[in-house]
Amino acid sequence: MFAGYGLYLLFSLPALILGLWAQSKVKSAYNKYSQIRTYIGLTGAQIARKVLDSNGLQDVRIEQTRGVLSDHYDPASKVLRLSQGVYQSNSIAAAGVAAHESGHAIQHKEGNAMLKFRTAIVPTVQIGSWIGPIVFMIGLFLNSTFGDQVATVGLILFSATAVFALVTLPVELDASKKAQVQLVNSGLIMQSELDGVGKVLGAAAWTYVAGAAQAISTIFYYAFLLFGRRRD
Repeated sequence: MFAGYGLYLLFSLPALILGLWAQSKVKSAYNKYSQIRTYIGLTGAQIARKVLDSNGLQDVRIEQTRGVLSDHYDPASKVLRLSQGVYQSNSIAAAGVAAHESGHAIQHKEGNAMLKFRTAIVPTVQIGSWIGPIVFMIGLFLNSTFGDQVATVGLILFSATAVFALVTLPVELDASKKAQVQLVNSGLIMQSELDGVGKVLGAAAWTYVAGAAQAISTIFYYAFLLFGRRRD
């Protein structure tokens, strides 16, 4: 049993370390730039509204939601939800996050293919992320060709999480790029404040890289167990 845990750590530890580093980087950047007020002084909600309106998205509502950095855009209901620390704050961090989430609304309007694909596979990912490992383990306990087939199905189901994570990367990077362009072109922040926005959004991007690495490392671990048993 301990050997199994050791093998799992061998596959997952690099991604876990990357994830912890990314979370620390986000927290550090956000805490620093959430204390620095923008020269213009608009709140995150006001910035999001201006970015949305300037892109013909007056129909997108902005709501305040609970949590820290729980900000997200819901394409199904066309609602941009900002955490309290972003919605009410006039900091550089709030400006960056608000513009980033507005970038997703712009992607939605433009029919961004990757965003559409990511949204479409959400139900599959939700099912595969918790059923996949269960099906896989059941297959491993069945010492037969049928067991291998069951385990393979579980592996395929869980693989949807890695696909989702990989698709998320270009979607998030594009939203961050749009955010910085919108903030500067609309005069919502000063050019000198763009570095702070970039550091906050850049740190957040690393969390998506870490998420993809964690999903892929788990798939490699499952595949190693499955194909190792087949060789035996």
